[in-house]
Amino acid sequence: MTRVYVRPAHRGHGGGAALLAAVASRARAAGADRIRLDTRGDLVEARALHARHGYREIPAYNDGVYAEHWFEKVLS
Repeated sequence: MTRVYVRPAHRGHGGGAALLAAVASRARAAGADRIRLDTRGDLVEARALHARHGYREIPAYNDGVYAEHWFEKVLS
């Protein structure tokens, strides 16, 4: 998953959670068993959002120039 974005004026109203749920639903329907993502260290709110929704930090799986934290959610 990459570049999930909620405009600042709409943050705090469940939009991020709705986007994560939609991505997970589509991924399951496509046969995926997990979702992985990376993010920057300064995106504190994004990291907290992912953690609240079942994503756990994992070891680095890429060497992206902006990647400082890596997450994974196992889809059941």
